[in-house]
Amino acid sequence: MTRTHDHSTDARPEHVMLDLGPGVGALVLHTDADLHGAEIEISPSGSDDARSHKQVHERPVAGRPLYAAVFDRLPAGEYTLWLDDRPLRRDVAVTGAAVTDISLKEEHA
Repeated sequence: MTRTHDHSTDARPEHVMLDLGPGVGALVLHTDADLHGAEIEISPSGSDDARSHKQVHERPVAGRPLYAAVFDRLPAGEYTLWLDDRPLRRDVAVTGAAVTDISLKEEHA
């Protein structure tokens, strides 16, 4: 897996604050536990080299672990998600003033 930074894999019980508004949204990407600690990259569709990344963290929810990467402050539009320099999913639509919630569980294998 691509790990350009050495991040903590401790559980993150704190709340996530999202900056949403006209033309600005967020993406919550749910994964399996095997991606805990992995960096998922995101790029605007058509701009594969303009990538940023977020780490998959364990977040306890209702007493169970949930694994997710949270991309905040995304301009509304379509995006490509990447893992290990390979596209995971293309044409992921993010709308302004909303949270897009998608799952990659069992897709990346």
